[in-house]
Amino acid sequence: MSLLQALAILAAGGAAGAINVVVGSGTLITFPVLLAFGYAPVVANVSNTIGLVPGSVAGAVGYRRELHDQAPHVRTLAAATAAGAATGATLLLTLPPSAFKAIVPVFIALALVLIVAQPRLGVLLRRHRGHAHERVGPVTLLAVYVTGVYGGYFGAAQGIMLLAILGLALDQALQRVNAVKNVLAGLANLLSGLIFAAVAHVAWPAVGLIALGSMSGGILGARYGRRLPPAPLRALIVAVGIVAIVRLL
Repeated sequence: MSLLQALAILAAGGAAGAINVVVGSGTLITFPVLLAFGYAPVVANVSNTIGLVPGSVAGAVGYRRELHDQAPHVRTLAAATAAGAATGATLLLTLPPSAFKAIVPVFIALALVLIVAQPRLGVLLRRHRGHAHERVGPVTLLAVYVTGVYGGYFGAAQGIMLLAILGLALDQALQRVNAVKNVLAGLANLLSGLIFAAVAHVAWPAVGLIALGSMSGGILGARYGRRLPPAPLRALIVAVGIVAIVRLL
């Protein structure tokens, strides 16, 4: 690895860490960079997943105020995410990527529609369910499990999918929803990363560079991203999601 390549991977890790904390889809920055430098797709995906874990941790710590009083449903959602991530990591090591790549853009597009419609849908749901807005039901758990599977398998735009699901399931401000998203997405990365580290081929120099960059980016993303009001944050989510769809297609 040349110095230029190392700096590029470090910078990509920083950008991915910041984007993951604020929105999601940071993998769409680091993964192509690793591919461009000659890493095999599975090795790049595995190494990228592990390297982004410190950024997720930094983001969750940065959003700790928004996580206040959310422990009960975070624990429930984390169990679904963990089960999904373990499933997704296993699928990555056993199945070809073509099966998931075909439907990923559809998932992201649906998530973006839900993000845009979330304010109106939230009002309708609150009218329907009264004050039972903090209940995490089986449909939500199943949806979070599926995003965990996707996160363990590839992970690009998992954050956007989680924001769409949680925005409807939890009657919370968007930044508080984003805080929960950071915890769940980070957990998916961590568990799948542990599996990959144990049984898969990992490019550890690239992991170290991405980890260093993502931690710095995660700190900055949490510091400034949590100040964004709902409308600009929602617009940023949609913009990143559209870029994700274009890149994946």
